[in-house]
Amino acid sequence: MMNAVGIDVSKGKSTVAILHPYGDVVASPFDVAHTGSDLKLLADAIKKLPDETRVVMEATRNYFEPIARYLYKQDIFVSVVNPMLISDLGGNTLRKPKTDKKDSIEITS
Repeated sequence: MMNAVGIDVSKGKSTVAILHPYGDVVASPFDVAHTGSDLKLLADAIKKLPDETRVVMEATRNYFEPIARYLYKQDIFVSVVNPMLISDLGGNTLRKPKTDKKDSIEITS
């Protein structure tokens, strides 16, 4: 079984969703500032999850780099993907209203 952490990256903060296998949401999506203290809290929360955990985040400009680097240095698996691939996951050309909370969950799909 594998947990999934989806991170919708923005400038200065990101929205995080943590899901157990089969899409069970661990906690409502929450925001994390791109500060050392918030990134440490995020890494600690990820490490406390049972079983294997993978993090998937958008390659939004260069905003993702500090988060990806920090989590990687904490021995957490990180995958950075093109945001266009995430927006195309729904298979629908009509984009539904965008919210960071919905995107953070969609990223784990």
